[in-house]
Amino acid sequence: MTDSEIEITADLVRELLQEQHPDLAGLAIGEVAGGWGNQMWRLGDELAVRMQRMAPTPELQLKERRWLPVLAPRLPLPVPTPVRIGEPSARFPKHWTVMTWVQGEPLDYSSITRGDHAADTLAGFLRALHVEAPAEAPTMSDRGAHPRKCTDGFEKFLQGVAPGGIAADVRAVWDDAVAAPEWEGPPVWLHGDLHPANVVVSDGTLSGVIDFDAMFAGDPAWDLAAAWVLLPAGAASRFFDVYAHADEATIRRARGLAAMKSLFLILMGQAGDRGLPGGKPTWGPAGRAALDRVLAA
Repeated sequence: MTDSEIEITADLVRELLQEQHPDLAGLAIGEVAGGWGNQMWRLGDELAVRMQRMAPTPELQLKERRWLPVLAPRLPLPVPTPVRIGEPSARFPKHWTVMTWVQGEPLDYSSITRGDHAADTLAGFLRALHVEAPAEAPTMSDRGAHPRKCTDGFEKFLQGVAPGGIAADVRAVWDDAVAAPEWEGPPVWLHGDLHPANVVVSDGTLSGVIDFDAMFAGDPAWDLAAAWVLLPAGAASRFFDVYAHADEATIRRARGLAAMKSLFLILMGQAGDRGLPGGKPTWGPAGRAALDRVLAA
């Protein structure tokens, strides 16, 4: 059985805890729906175990271990932070991490009903996160740069979704982003993957941000796309007013990136509807709603 074929069960999680962190092995363990490169297991009321699954290398978990303790103290929303390290072993030859549990319901299973509050909350979170990153901060080869470098990906997603009568409008949004001036500031810290499955909601508003394995330094437009991808219709304008640091060019790039992210979510939803491996049925409706918001902006 190869590493990628190992079945991760509650029994395996408990055995690993007994071996490496026996003081935690008596806590209740429950599987958490979702996850892609990593699989999450709830551990008691306040912790979670993050198990490397489809990710081919441990770099994503190691990145979270190194940088989340640095970023978390200055962020105004709860984020998962590592508390124990799980090393590869004969039972499970991959990395795993015990992290704090962030309370709330993932947005792809819930909704935001307090749009103004969520806009203010997201803007405050990203203002705190988007500070100049150190030289040793991680980068991503396929994200963080100007949208023009992602045109092949956009075209692939657009052709895959084939959105019929709105294809020209979607392309116009992308073309405007490609034509926008580049980010001239220093690379800033980015979550890098803000979409409905990576934020949680309580009482109708954002209450936490999760899954930082894509974090990197780059153009803030990559995170600012969340104004359309996460927030309900009509909230983007308030978000940018509160964020207060995005010029017209950055907003144009962000809107184009939001269109691309929306297409990706729709594709993942279509794969889920067909029962394909890695597909996410809840992402499709979220992606289509986001695309409608992008086009209405």
